[in-house]
Amino acid sequence: MQDRIREREREREREMSGGIVEVKEHKDGEENMAAWLVGIKTLKIEPYHLPPLGPHDVKVQIKALGICGSDVHHFKNMRCANFIVKKPMVIGHECAGIIEEVGSQVKTLAVGDRVALEPGISCRRCNLCKDGRYNLCPEMKFFGSPPTNGSLANKVVHPEYLCFKLPDNVSLEEGAMCEPLSVGVHACRRANISPETNVLIVGAGPIGLIVLLAARAFGAPRIVIVDVDDCRLSIAKNLGADETIQVSTNIQDVCEEVVKLQSAMGSGIDVSFDCVGLNKTMSTALNATRSGGKVCLIGLAQSETTVPLTPATVREVDVIGIFRYRNTWPLCIELLKTGKIDVKPLITHRFGFSQKGVEDAFETSASGRSAIKVMFNL
Repeated sequence: MQDRIREREREREREMSGGIVEVKEHKDGEENMAAWLVGIKTLKIEPYHLPPLGPHDVKVQIKALGICGSDVHHFKNMRCANFIVKKPMVIGHECAGIIEEVGSQVKTLAVGDRVALEPGISCRRCNLCKDGRYNLCPEMKFFGSPPTNGSLANKVVHPEYLCFKLPDNVSLEEGAMCEPLSVGVHACRRANISPETNVLIVGAGPIGLIVLLAARAFGAPRIVIVDVDDCRLSIAKNLGADETIQVSTNIQDVCEEVVKLQSAMGSGIDVSFDCVGLNKTMSTALNATRSGGKVCLIGLAQSETTVPLTPATVREVDVIGIFRYRNTWPLCIELLKTGKIDVKPLITHRFGFSQKGVEDAFETSASGRSAIKVMFNL
């Protein structure tokens, strides 16, 4: 009974604080440090006081954390789409670590277990959660998405059910990569990718490359990927793309480029994934996809876009969106365990957890260029 009362009190604290609870409790006098986003391109490593450990929670020592494109948007602009940073916030959400402490009712995990963390805590009460679409929960508290603090810290407290034990042959870095891989897996599920699906991927950034790996694992027989950057296209080719095509940034070139894409595919483009989210990339995907095909929108580069929907409508091209993911960690871990997907080549840069390391890592990730996935080792 006392455990249930404490759990309810803790939930009320979280709801009142937007998921941020500062309670000055430290084990053995240790001070938990985290990377706080305090202003545009300004990160500071400062103390981070964790919420108390609830009966169904675990305390995790974070050991690996990757920088996501949304982290970079927050870093550069103090916002990502409609998520605005209004006060100092711990950044980061792609993470894995080692269990340090478990709550009194934790049954499936033990101290010392290596785990990958799913970063979003849904309410589990609304109709969307009850229907299984918890990624759309309006009360979602997501690591590093304002106002909820993230996980670029020595330690975090997280619910047991969102921590997934890693097999011995899956590293902590690979565990952290389950988060971006989940985006690709969720997209492929939404688009019903199968061995009968020819796939076009627009954008060879980190998510475009992840979608490439996921689509191949789902059985896509032919994958064409396009980008403006020949360096990233070279990486895509090495990862198994059947064809790579360099395109321009000029929207006037869409019609000409679509002919090239369709020719490169050799048959109808069944599904196009837009992993960028610009007017031009969406127009390319909509025009290139065969009649009766699908366009899956993943990238969120612009909050508003102008695209040629009418021609796509009369060709019955289905347009579907995705937001984050749901129920993907077990499959991601299985794909990594069996070797059906290898995410290690995507990790191009590694940094330690220090003031200089954090600054250099985010500058490297924000610069683009040769950086695909920038990883912290804590």
